[in-house]
Amino acid sequence: MALSITNTTILNSFSSVFDKLLFGHRVRVAKLNQPPVFVLGHWRSGTTLLHELLILDKQFTYPNTFECFAPMHFSWTEWFVPPLLRFLLPSTRPMDKMEAGWDRPQEDEFALCNMGVPSPYLAWAFPRNGPVFDEYLDLVTLSESELNYWKSTLWEFVHRVATMRNRRIVLKSPTHTARVKTLLEIFPDARFVHIVRDPLALFPSTMRLWTTLSQVQGLQTVADGLPWVERQVLDTFARMYERFEKDRQLIPEGQLAELHYEELIADPVGQMRSVYEQLNFEGYEKVKPAIEQYAAEHSDYRQARYSLSPATTERVRRHWAPYFERYGYARRTSDSAAS
Repeated sequence: MALSITNTTILNSFSSVFDKLLFGHRVRVAKLNQPPVFVLGHWRSGTTLLHELLILDKQFTYPNTFECFAPMHFSWTEWFVPPLLRFLLPSTRPMDKMEAGWDRPQEDEFALCNMGVPSPYLAWAFPRNGPVFDEYLDLVTLSESELNYWKSTLWEFVHRVATMRNRRIVLKSPTHTARVKTLLEIFPDARFVHIVRDPLALFPSTMRLWTTLSQVQGLQTVADGLPWVERQVLDTFARMYERFEKDRQLIPEGQLAELHYEELIADPVGQMRSVYEQLNFEGYEKVKPAIEQYAAEHSDYRQARYSLSPATTERVRRHWAPYFERYGYARRTSDSAAS
């Protein structure tokens, strides 16, 4: 694996040089056709499902997996490299069996990592070392130069995608939930779609996600459990929503839509209509058949079930109490939850 990473790094570096020569000016002068849409929500809250439903509409586009993992040279390598590397990706994601592939939508947080920006996601590379770069979750304690570098990197990546497909770009990274203020500074007219889910389902599912990613993507062998994960999941969630609740007032009227995962699962057609109405997006009737077809094709999806101990349930309720109250989950009494 070390040899593979080293070789890939060399290839990426040389490829990016050619990309700058061929497309650098084009990226710098690119103009977005429409401001981007950011899908917000904690890990395992339904952000991937929401992302998948939004991009059924051809007025939208998205950064795919290859573009996020080769952000500095996909402009000229995307047409021939992914077919050669198809064998490297599984057909489904390890944590939930949703479809995967180089052409599938991906979190732009991975693109930022690959462009040299620190990220909490880097903890998964060396999971035995514990959390890293927590300050990059909400960006509020960064120096001016660090923050400007983060902003310019995201701006560059979005415009790189726009040079390939200049439609309204839908971006999905759970970390962006804690970055609304900064995102508005870069893209004042951006739209936001925020999804929430029962915290007693979010917690065990996120625990499984972070452990699975550490095992699958890490450069160290990992046992079934990591001692730092539970505390990190609890604290990260609390920090994320403390910042989001402070920043949401900055979002201009008509630029934020919100929905519950449970309602989206029960009525995807109706909930997506509501999103379009809240954000004044046109063309819902054109995409409605595609949403209906997607819902029918995934109607047999079964959510995993988890059982939380009373002590764990109490810890989750105590740490995430504001979220329970604000989004209507405070009255839930069952200690079992769906992933």
